Amino acid sequence: MSKMITEDFRAIMIQNAFEVQNELGKDHAPVVKLHSQYGKAIWLLSELDSVNNIAYGLCDLGQGTPELSYVSIEHLESIKHARLKVPMVEMDKDFVGQYPMSVYFEAAKMVKRITDDDEILKRAVRAIADREFN
Repeated sequence: MSKMITEDFRAIMIQNAFEVQNELGKDHAPVVKLHSQYGKAIWLLSELDSVNNIAYGLCDLGQGTPELSYVSIEHLESIKHARLKVPMVEMDKDFVGQYPMSVYFEAAKMVKRITDDDEILKRAVRAIADREFN
């Protein structure tokens, strides 16, 4: 059981995964934002396989190449500070996904990192719309 992600958010992520598996929806907004305490790693996650505790979303290890991928929640929870033994990855309790994952991914490709800057996200919305019309 995840200590990092609340039961309410887990339930939403499991439902999102169910919808994708059954072709009822594919582009959910991120449900949770996880980040490393001292590094630049960020994960925006929208779906969860509850059996294997594997989440899907936008993953950015701070190297300029954010990507849509899968990540083990157990692995993220196991990352501890070498000396202090405190968790190094935590959930951003203030994050609310305002756009579908495709918009966050488009914005991340533009600036080479996950961003929640609203102007960049709006540019990403326009870029996606422009591609769909052309």
